[in-house]
Amino acid sequence: QVQLVESGGGLVQPGGSLRLSCVPSGIISHINTMGWYRQAPGKQRELVAGLTSGDSTNYADSVKGRFTISRGNVKNQVYLEMNSLKPEDTAVYYCRLGSIYREYWGQGTQVTVSS
Repeated sequence: QVQLVESGGGLVQPGGSLRLSCVPSGIISHINTMGWYRQAPGKQRELVAGLTSGDSTNYADSVKGRFTISRGNVKNQVYLEMNSLKPEDTAVYYCRLGSIYREYWGQGTQVTVSS
């Protein structure tokens, strides 16, 4: 069973930056979508950034201009560069890979923005 391993979360001050990484533990074929989601306490999980196999991207309005999703040189790695972080960005962040067969989710990594 292939798992998605996330890393890069942590505690950062407002205005700071973090880079999240998502690396599959094995080979996943026919990936057509990649994305990062987040879930804050008491709120629903929401899409933060998405990336298609054709390199189209989409972002939540709240993170446009601050966050950047990208794929790695090694197949199926996905990253989320987060700049100018705000306290309202505090949440558990999950990566998701969607293939033509099924979707895969990471275990989540905590991002806390606080002074």
